[in-house]
Amino acid sequence: MSALQTAYLQACLAELEALKPGNVHVFADGHGMVVQDFIHSAEVSAPALCDDQLFGSRTLGQRILQALQATHAKVGCNTNLGMILLAAPVVQACLQYPEQSLKAGLQQVLQHTTVDDAAQVYAGIRLVSPAGMGQRDEHDVTQVPQITLLAAMQIASTHDMVARQYVDGYANIFSVAMPLYQACDQRWQRPAWALTAVYLHWLSTVPDSHIARKYGEAKAAEIQQAASVHFQAFIAQENPKHYLPELLKWDQSLKQAGINPGTSADLTVMTAMLTSLSNSLPAAFA
Repeated sequence: MSALQTAYLQACLAELEALKPGNVHVFADGHGMVVQDFIHSAEVSAPALCDDQLFGSRTLGQRILQALQATHAKVGCNTNLGMILLAAPVVQACLQYPEQSLKAGLQQVLQHTTVDDAAQVYAGIRLVSPAGMGQRDEHDVTQVPQITLLAAMQIASTHDMVARQYVDGYANIFSVAMPLYQACDQRWQRPAWALTAVYLHWLSTVPDSHIARKYGEAKAAEIQQAASVHFQAFIAQENPKHYLPELLKWDQSLKQAGINPGTSADLTVMTAMLTSLSNSLPAAFA
């Protein structure tokens, strides 16, 4: 298994070990999904996303669509759209521009997306039908795209944090989330708790896009404010396990209300994947 495939798979599995209030994790299932759905999704999407020896050389759009098709065939629901959308450009950059730094390669990939990439991604989105994804007057995913994938992401970036990563080259992941993860892991010596901190960071920094799509901006802002309180209390702990009851209580409350901060979980996976790659492919981060 390649370093890329290992990093992606390990990040998907590590995220499930972290207590992420409102999201599915080993402490509690939720929203009609169980941890095993996400494990299966990771196992089948990893080769579809990363293994070009098996699948052949592919465009970014093809890579995304094939990973979503593999997931949908296995679990029949949307478990990892955001994760795949975030991971695919990183995989593409490492495979297509191995001589460049990851950041430089990522910019090359993002700046050279095509209309066909958009068509493939739109097809993948239609397949998995994410919650709250309504039609828009222009550049609707139910229509044939007339613009590149990056242009579509630029339009969506005003209200979607996954799209925003395409526009800003994953800047906040590199500059804020990865250092936070590394610092918390070093401090607590518990990667799962460090990822809980990363998740709370994302949820408290911006309104979660998945919540906003499904329940509106006001509800997303309300959850963001609550997350900020929990984040500050959590990172102040000498032993993060002491804050477990508070997080479990909030987790239950969010799930009873049907609220799933899915975008924050996707960004948490991407933070873990890039951190893993920084260890296994240090030259790409030089």
